[in-house]
Amino acid sequence: MNKAKRQEIFERLRAANPAPTTELVYSSPFELLIAVILSAQATDKGVNKATAKLFPVANTPETIHALGVDGLKEYIKTIGLYNSKAENVIKTCQALIEQHAGEVPDNRADLEALPGVGRKTANVVLNTAFGEPTMAVDTHIFRVANRTGIAPGKTVLQVEKRLLRLIPKEFLHDAHHWLILHGRYTCLARKPRCGSCLIEDLCEYRHKTA
Repeated sequence: MNKAKRQEIFERLRAANPAPTTELVYSSPFELLIAVILSAQATDKGVNKATAKLFPVANTPETIHALGVDGLKEYIKTIGLYNSKAENVIKTCQALIEQHAGEVPDNRADLEALPGVGRKTANVVLNTAFGEPTMAVDTHIFRVANRTGIAPGKTVLQVEKRLLRLIPKEFLHDAHHWLILHGRYTCLARKPRCGSCLIEDLCEYRHKTA
């Protein structure tokens, strides 16, 4: 795909949604961090349901840590992998209290050192909470980048690095959200909705649907 096509794709995505953001509900960098940890292999809708009960009761490292693993499980047991997630969240809260004065760090190394936080989670927090132009490549972004031809790659890291290099700088901060939403609602895994896609004529996918 050439540079002009990419420019046009992101101009259209921006025109359709000028201020995209995550569908996770949060009101602080800490709430976002916890929501993203909980969202692994779960839907944002499912996470929001759980955090709507959890956050009014506990929404700081100290208050969630005070719940303990078993106490936290009561709030998140509707989410997949909730046992391991509860343990990770409690350990993360402990690390934040002991090593970061209860604050969420704003750099990749410290974020990735937290239990349950990998590169993708760190990228979401850096982008959404701290405004950094990072690219958290999930299954949706991986599919869209490869299928459209925007930034094909065989691994998640390859796609991430290629997107950061190829997306015009003016779009980098919001590109993460546009691509996720496009994969979630239009460029679906089983059958993309090509007929209602605003970038269909620019997309290089060979098996477009009617």
